[in-house]
Amino acid sequence: MIFDSHAYCFEPGDDPAGFENSEEHLKWVQEAQGLHHQPAWRVRDRAPATSDGLIPTDYESWSDLPDANFRVDRRKGRVVWTIDGEDYTKQFYPPNLRNLEFTPHSLIAEMDYADVDMALIHTNPMLTRNSEFLADCVRQYPDRLRSMAPVDEWRIRTEPDAVIEELHTAIRVHGLHAIKFNARPAYFGTTEPWDAASCRPFWDAATSLGMPVFFTLGSGPGDVTRRMTPEGARQGYLDEQKVLVRWMERYPDVVVNLTHGFPWRAFVSDGEFLPMPREIWLPFENPNCNLEVCFPVRIGDWFDYPYREVWPVLEAMVANIGADHLNWGTDMPFQNRFCTYRQSRRWIENDCAFLSADDLRMIMGGTAARILGLELT
Repeated sequence: MIFDSHAYCFEPGDDPAGFENSEEHLKWVQEAQGLHHQPAWRVRDRAPATSDGLIPTDYESWSDLPDANFRVDRRKGRVVWTIDGEDYTKQFYPPNLRNLEFTPHSLIAEMDYADVDMALIHTNPMLTRNSEFLADCVRQYPDRLRSMAPVDEWRIRTEPDAVIEELHTAIRVHGLHAIKFNARPAYFGTTEPWDAASCRPFWDAATSLGMPVFFTLGSGPGDVTRRMTPEGARQGYLDEQKVLVRWMERYPDVVVNLTHGFPWRAFVSDGEFLPMPREIWLPFENPNCNLEVCFPVRIGDWFDYPYREVWPVLEAMVANIGADHLNWGTDMPFQNRFCTYRQSRRWIENDCAFLSADDLRMIMGGTAARILGLELT
């Protein structure tokens, strides 16, 4: 079984997508575009530009976003904003997304061509908060797709009962298969860690559902400014791992997966990967902690297929974590910015000679199947 543990389906960028209205959804899209490292350019002549007009440096939540007439160009499948009368854009989304959406039919077509058996749909605020939509994706392809349930992390402290009820509906009514938690929005308006006492009513309820939890860790409080330097991003991530370790000690029976792998861009200097710090492996002393193998979408603008620079890093991950706790993920369709779906498989399967057949079986499907409680075929 080839199982992509990190794919997406989402409604158009200017649809409500589970938010109260399309304007609220667009604020989250604007935030994500402003924070992302992909380059911006001026539409009329493709001259290089910045994303500075999308998000202030002292940003804390999307309510702080400036008015840049941020909008969706459905015909070209990309976002556009206007500063001083000039239109700008960038491709955080990959090109060729009709209506700036990615349907389950599009995902299945990509999976069929790349010979991928199953995929797990992720979610984040930029894309959708619509559990019913995600459930419908799975209903249309029940033998091929599974989906996570979204969580409004920024509401956990102020509206715990409502967030708990929404999660319960996503899991028990819509039948979704895992919980997705993005740590960065949990710090909106606070420096208190996401495992604090104020968050425990939510976590007690969430963990009682018996689902695996997929964490996307950021750089902690002050995330936007800390991530501006590689040193800040690295230290912030290690601090967030300490929060995770405390959380796992409190909920020792919950299966955990860390999405995207580590913040790889913070571990590259002068075109080479830095040595991984010893403490980065500590969370995986807990046998319930797993890690996604996901490189092209994160560093594909720096390194080309077949990603030779990455091979020693993956070898270190196998040595320190074990292939049976690593799972292949692509961030599909976003990885299409840099490589094809087939290439995102082939660099692991064909070029990493240090991987045994058993290693490949676990990384390319076995670990994800175990996390989700599926029979391995």
